[in-house]
Amino acid sequence: MTWLITGGAGYIGAHVARAMADAGERVVVVDDVTTGVPDRLPADVPLVRGSALDADLVRRVCAGHEVTGVVHLAAHKQVGQSVEQPERYYRDNVGGLATLLETVAAAGARRFVFSSSAAVYGNPDTGLITESTPCAPVNPYGETKLAGEWLVRAAGQAHGMATTCLRYFNVAGAAEPALADTGVFNVIPMVFDRLTRGEAPRIFGDDYPTPDGTCIRDYVHVADLAEAHLAAARRLSRPDVSGDLTVNIGTGRGASVRELVDVIADVTGIGTPALVEPRRPGDAPRAVGATALAEKELGWSATRSVRDMIVSAWEGWCLRHPEASAT
Repeated sequence: MTWLITGGAGYIGAHVARAMADAGERVVVVDDVTTGVPDRLPADVPLVRGSALDADLVRRVCAGHEVTGVVHLAAHKQVGQSVEQPERYYRDNVGGLATLLETVAAAGARRFVFSSSAAVYGNPDTGLITESTPCAPVNPYGETKLAGEWLVRAAGQAHGMATTCLRYFNVAGAAEPALADTGVFNVIPMVFDRLTRGEAPRIFGDDYPTPDGTCIRDYVHVADLAEAHLAAARRLSRPDVSGDLTVNIGTGRGASVRELVDVIADVTGIGTPALVEPRRPGDAPRAVGATALAEKELGWSATRSVRDMIVSAWEGWCLRHPEASAT
């Protein structure tokens, strides 16, 4: 069988494509390369340039590569942008998903892995977020991911397609420097950016009900996340698996923003004291995901530490910003 990976030249997508190809799975990538980087992909992984929302293109790819399964990662993913452009997020993240599902189902694909997000939970007041924690997203991005899960399950039931939705938490790190995140939208590259420019990293709020007063989050290494996708795909390939599954992908352990900044200072050797600013609206004190279901159903658990994430992310950052290593 061949797996179609949408958004496979992106930060997460390239890690997934490499993990699956290295494990012997046949894959083909569709990516419009607006944010993706073709050089991230191994030379033997076919890249079809174009949008996963283009039904004709997807139809041709499915026929030409005998696609029987899909890993769908292509989506808009910036929370702030989703608040400013909700119509775009709903049109592409949900409407585009509907088009993709209809197209691949008609082409005979009967396995579908959906890239969801812990953003579907919103800001629950709970110590550990399980898959049964009520979903209450607080922004259009999270809403589109939750609606996407509903749509994937409904399409799976309608077309006899086995589906899996992966709700992952905060992704960081890189399997190798060339695959590192090129954006500055998440906390680790944001701290790198400020340190490289000689500015103090920012901490938004230090008066939360946590041990050091800063928010606690579940950070998962992107290489672990890629292995979770491989595990989900292989589970769906078993003849005894049908129906739908939704699982958290995290570590089950939290790290505070203060702890993160301290490890970054140690790894980079740049000890600029953090600047504490007022809380941001909507930030929950703690968001850590339970992982027992992923361990049971996928046989998967994260193995890499927060320090592993930061070391690998810093190596990637220095590759693109040589001035950083001399700071």
